[in-house]
Amino acid sequence: MSTPLAGRVALVTGAGNGLGQAITGHLVRAGARVVMVGRQLGKLEKARRDLGLSAEDCRLEPCDVASADSVADLARRLASEPVSILVNNAGVPGPVKELVEVEAEEWDSVFATNVRGVFLMCRAFLPAMTHAREGDVINIASVSGKRPLAGRTPYCASKMAVIGLTTTLAAEVGPYDVRVNSLSPGPVRGPRMERNFRLEAARSGTSYHTAEADFVSRAALGRMVEEDEVGQAVVAMLQMHGLTAADIDLSAGMVAR
Repeated sequence: MSTPLAGRVALVTGAGNGLGQAITGHLVRAGARVVMVGRQLGKLEKARRDLGLSAEDCRLEPCDVASADSVADLARRLASEPVSILVNNAGVPGPVKELVEVEAEEWDSVFATNVRGVFLMCRAFLPAMTHAREGDVINIASVSGKRPLAGRTPYCASKMAVIGLTTTLAAEVGPYDVRVNSLSPGPVRGPRMERNFRLEAARSGTSYHTAEADFVSRAALGRMVEEDEVGQAVVAMLQMHGLTAADIDLSAGMVAR
């Protein structure tokens, strides 16, 4: 049986761990060849080994998505690769503190990766898609961009910016049969959420378990999302050819609209 993404080349940023690693695994199983992109080659190599994938399945490319020069170099190295799927997953969580305590450098660091990185990657790889009149961009946003989350203003603002970028870009490239969507996960079980719960507990003077329970209780299903569920959602979205300018919630009911 043919796989749904057979013959397509997908580029995944932030692929060295967490969601990027999970998304890579699901894309490969769906038949795509994946370019795994991240700042540290060692992390990419480990992620590929942990997934049990080969060099034929995944090409590894170091890149800092916040750097225009680094992204331009990446695009030149991949000039012969027909990238038709771009998953902008790279992101940083930023500080956990009240807005008045956030340093300007902290704010800029979050936006550099979470928003500027998406812009630079789209600018670099969309021209080939529009020329071929085929392509998909999926930007990993967050439900945190769409509801109050005290102490996380830089992160929340950056993810709402990604959603705005997505909808406007979809209108620009839609006439070329290129689709642009965002996927907004809720709290995803893993090291990043563990870090957030520790910092929130310290900020609010509660325990780690209280911070976790309070956060998870906001979800209709009363649980966090799993990394594999995000990978499955990316593959599913790529098979919905009429889907564009959409923001899909995958939050276990953390957000209801």
